[in-house]
Amino acid sequence: MDVSLENYTSYLSDDCLLSIFNRLESELDRNAFGLTCRNWLKVRNIGRKSLTFHCSFNPKTDKEHAKCIPKLLARSPCLNRISLAGLTELPDSALDALRMSGSSMRSLSLYCCSGITDDGLAQVAIGCPNLVVVELQSCFNITDAGLESLSKGCHALKSLNLGSCTGISDRGVSAIFSNCSNICTLIITGCRRLSGVGFRGSPSTLHYLEAESCMLSPDGLLDVVSGGGLEYLNLHKLGSSTGLDGLGGLAFARSLRILNLRMCRYLTDDSVMAIASGCPFLEEWNLAVCHGVHLPGWSAIRLYCNKLRVLHVNRCRNICDQSLLGLGNGCPHLEVLHINSCVKVTNNGLALFTISRPQVNIRVDEVMSIGPSIENLFRVQ
Repeated sequence: MDVSLENYTSYLSDDCLLSIFNRLESELDRNAFGLTCRNWLKVRNIGRKSLTFHCSFNPKTDKEHAKCIPKLLARSPCLNRISLAGLTELPDSALDALRMSGSSMRSLSLYCCSGITDDGLAQVAIGCPNLVVVELQSCFNITDAGLESLSKGCHALKSLNLGSCTGISDRGVSAIFSNCSNICTLIITGCRRLSGVGFRGSPSTLHYLEAESCMLSPDGLLDVVSGGGLEYLNLHKLGSSTGLDGLGGLAFARSLRILNLRMCRYLTDDSVMAIASGCPFLEEWNLAVCHGVHLPGWSAIRLYCNKLRVLHVNRCRNICDQSLLGLGNGCPHLEVLHINSCVKVTNNGLALFTISRPQVNIRVDEVMSIGPSIENLFRVQ
């Protein structure tokens, strides 16, 4: 660097340098800024708002990354988002340095950090009281005690991912609802110890729930919808410990707009009729591979689902030509019908439906996931 230029930049205050740094848009320019000199590196660390570690799929490398984390966190006191996703060797002790970011931290991802225990989560709750987004998917060592610590320390929590946290039960979920009154997004996919009773008294702010491959009981399902605010519900592949259909309780979710019941093999016509009549705002309903739905169920959808725009009936064994024509005579706002491999629907039946409802887009693809993007729901605004 030219001597005169070096002397000139040495007079720039940290506040001035930080203002310049915050106007740099590309990450390449921001990194180059920090390489200029030690003082500029210090400013770059102060100005850093986000830190992301990428999983190497190499345990040895991940261990080295874990060792570096405390130092990096200590150098970056103004972080509002940290992703440590995939660092399976990350120990609880590495999270102690999160206290350096303290009140500025709003988003934390510990996705697949299987080494983190309740002790580490307790450190997070103490050091980062303003967390809004927390991802704990596949943190197998987290239990109800960890969720209780998190809920007591992070009252502002809005989005929480507990997918595949097999150590939690209804007690931990109940603690979240008791202490985090603004929770709006919750993922409990694969948490098979949950019956759903922990949702009793859940706030009306809960709008989005992913509960794929869970074992929610009939009473638990009633508690799941007790808050009254659910707009999206995914119960794909819901299990039943009794072998009985308890999905009729979803009729009380009157705000529901998107419902995924794909592969709910215990679903019956009675529940379909209850949901169709009780959820007047349904816009998308996935009933793919629901073999228990017969003509009475499809007729109820035709009669009551006046706002339905998208319907999935892929591989349903008991939808027939009569059912399809009935749907064509109802559901006035239907725009898309996903249908394939329905053995009781003939080519003639499908042709007659197309003639009666030419504006409906017939699609043969089977969609696994519906509704809003999870990434958007876990992005700090």
